[in-house]
Amino acid sequence: MKDLLNNMYSLGVGAAAASKEQIEKTVNDLVQRGEVKRSESNQLIDDLLAKGQKAQENMENMIQERTKQFLSSMDVPTKEEVDALKARVAALEKALSEKDAEK
Repeated sequence: MKDLLNNMYSLGVGAAAASKEQIEKTVNDLVQRGEVKRSESNQLIDDLLAKGQKAQENMENMIQERTKQFLSSMDVPTKEEVDALKARVAALEKALSEKDAEK
């Protein structure tokens, strides 16, 4: 599951890099056709990249939330729950070994 999430994240980063190149190419094409002024092109690129970044962040948040919901519905314990159980087991083992040492 972790590998799947890492792969999805990597795809998102790769898509973002490809998107930047595509946005720059498209805006440059618009400048060449006279539909956008050269002086406005950098601001347009920045605006489009910012919107793309925000959309990517929203998508990542949605994926994280849906993953949490999915894991919760499958009764998969969270890291915090596993850590709490480990601490309880360690405390019980310590108490048991102390009790055995008293004998």
